Amino acid sequence: MATIPVTRRRPLASLRHDPSAMWHHVDWVLAGCLAAISVLGVLMVYSSTRGPEPHDTLYLQRQVLYVAVGLIAAAAVALIDYHRIVDRAPILYGGTLVLLLGVMVVGREQKGTQGWFALGPFQLQPSEFAKVAVVLGFAYLATLFHGDIDLRRLGALLAVGAVPIALVLLQPDLGTALVSVVVTFAMLVAAGVRGRFLVLLGIGAVLFAALVLSSGVLDTYQQDRLTVFATQESASRTLEEERGVAYNLEQSKIAIGSGGLQGKGLFNGPLTMDDWVPEQHTDFIFTAVGEELGLVGAGALIAAYGVVVWRIWRTAQLARDDTGTLLCLGVLAMFVFQIFQNIGMTMGIMPITGIPLPFMSYGGSSTVMAFIAMGLVLNVHMRRFR
Repeated sequence: MATIPVTRRRPLASLRHDPSAMWHHVDWVLAGCLAAISVLGVLMVYSSTRGPEPHDTLYLQRQVLYVAVGLIAAAAVALIDYHRIVDRAPILYGGTLVLLLGVMVVGREQKGTQGWFALGPFQLQPSEFAKVAVVLGFAYLATLFHGDIDLRRLGALLAVGAVPIALVLLQPDLGTALVSVVVTFAMLVAAGVRGRFLVLLGIGAVLFAALVLSSGVLDTYQQDRLTVFATQESASRTLEEERGVAYNLEQSKIAIGSGGLQGKGLFNGPLTMDDWVPEQHTDFIFTAVGEELGLVGAGALIAAYGVVVWRIWRTAQLARDDTGTLLCLGVLAMFVFQIFQNIGMTMGIMPITGIPLPFMSYGGSSTVMAFIAMGLVLNVHMRRFR
């Protein structure tokens, strides 16, 4: 009698040969660009904080830690089906509001903004995570509405963005609030809100911004940071203005321009080494890139950001449902605005706001938040066939 051969399957064979397995659909182009930008960010943070004697590695060590925590957070987010995450959006959104309320009571104040919890040597900034919470909360409601958005439902969607924006403004932190405004408006467009409503909302946003600037909510120095780019060529600035935010902007432009085509070389920027640019390791990190790596390095960084934007847009188009598309478009709006605003303000073409450059600026909350947001995009890409 003929013996029937027994086929033995090797361990994990089904995973390797299953074309629908999510690991076969990781966007390695996006992941590679994020890794490259993060490595450059660590180098630039070190360059802008080490001083003439390169012995202080505290900021370097912390930024490496933040990137490592961010990678773990992004992987954890990518592992959980994004539908399960969105289903828990009310809990995540509500928890974020609690943190925003709590930080105004027991938070630490820095430079006129009470927006941080002190956690030993580290700090937690809830407003950074509020940006992701807005994306999740909006996607949750918009999915329930199935594109049928009347005035009542429009009001509910607006409230998702308006409540955290109002709490962030009370800190006050206009830069972070502006990011949430842009995210909310972009997701309203993606959700199919009628054009006339969008026009009215746009007009309302402009009027609201004018009201905030004239209401006294912002400190004088914060208002100066927003308006100095419009008067940077004025010869009528006072001595106080010259020594304040105008000085910051001028040093920023000098640092970027001094790099020329190829830059002064990594860790060899005179202005960076001598700490001529205030807040260079945080909001003005792009000036270190411009001085030390020149037009070539700065252009390569912008090109890498362009690839990231393209891959997020592509994932939004490939998403298997509206929920995935909304998540990607929310993250896309967040990053496009932050990149354009941050780089633009260092060159004097945008108002100066406290908006970090994603994956480049020093900061734990901003770095981890950026990785979490990208984890959502990778999540959608990995499950586009499931």
